[in-house]
Amino acid sequence: MQLSRRGFIKLTGAGLAASSLGALGFGPAGEAMAAAVRPFKLVAATETRNTCTYCSVACGILIYSMGDRAKNARSNIIHIEGDPDHPVNRGTLCPKGAGLLDVVHAPTRLKTPRYRAPGASEFKEVSWEFALGRIARLMKDDRDKNFIDKNKAGTTVNRWTTTGMLAASASSSETAYLTWKVARSLGMVVFDNQARV
Repeated sequence: MQLSRRGFIKLTGAGLAASSLGALGFGPAGEAMAAAVRPFKLVAATETRNTCTYCSVACGILIYSMGDRAKNARSNIIHIEGDPDHPVNRGTLCPKGAGLLDVVHAPTRLKTPRYRAPGASEFKEVSWEFALGRIARLMKDDRDKNFIDKNKAGTTVNRWTTTGMLAASASSSETAYLTWKVARSLGMVVFDNQARV
């Protein structure tokens, strides 16, 4: 068979086009490649949307856990990534947010409240009921002792200046508004948000 230079170029161009279409998935080669791909490890995982707790940006995260979600079973978090549908970060995370999985599985992570009694040298684990009850009791005692209902001129001011509140910044505007209302209803004057710290 006699093949001219022009014919050779046409033949090799047609072969290149056919193999490219096959490699891009337009043909039996693409089907074979798709069948050989192993399943993605997160296919069987449970996806939970949440908010990163590190700073005031409040990036959206996706938490993937394995487990059958039975009543008494514990799920194991296997992967954390940015939420691409979240309007704040659109799937991106800073280095701290990208390392959340390490924080979740850190052996030094506190999982229960701890209390150090006056004069003691070490913290001991306590129940949530004890911790929240103690905080509530100390706040009530301090408010009863230091609440100012009227100033020197006799004007009603309802101030509690000896205790303050630092709110979390990763909450929604509605939650922040309710937190502010609770703090103000107790008479707290010292109130700030973690976003400014």
